[in-house]
Amino acid sequence: MSSPEHKQKIWNMIKDIQVGMLVTEDGDTPRARPMHLVQDEYDGTLWFYTKRSAEKVIESQQDSKVCLSFSDQEEGIYVSLSGTANLTDNKELIDKYWNPFVGAWFPKGKEDPEVALLEIKIQMGEHWKSKESKTFQLYEIAKANMTEKTPDMGENEKFG
Repeated sequence: MSSPEHKQKIWNMIKDIQVGMLVTEDGDTPRARPMHLVQDEYDGTLWFYTKRSAEKVIESQQDSKVCLSFSDQEEGIYVSLSGTANLTDNKELIDKYWNPFVGAWFPKGKEDPEVALLEIKIQMGEHWKSKESKTFQLYEIAKANMTEKTPDMGENEKFG
């Protein structure tokens, strides 16, 4: 779907944001909720801890297609990733990614039967990165309005 270099580019955009909005389908209604990254690198799969009984799990089991969005307004970074969700209770991965932040959500620890990981295999996405300051962006918008040209707001790329 995307090269190792592109995966690194996406990771560099989202790793400091840490929290993405996960969108699932509840029947015909899209639902979004914040999810916190737990991994240290990206190879095309994103991992999130979840309670096995959470609504997002039920929704993703009914329709595994999901979307994740990350944004950092200060840095002008916006990333949308689409893929498929799968629930796993792989003990090696649970041990690997466990940390005190996760432990706060699971007071019974990693042995809690509710502890699971939601694996999101990314299939496609799009990202935007503003190349300049807000002042420059306002200038580009004003210039575009006077010249009837589209403003150059920075980088935009689709993949997958």
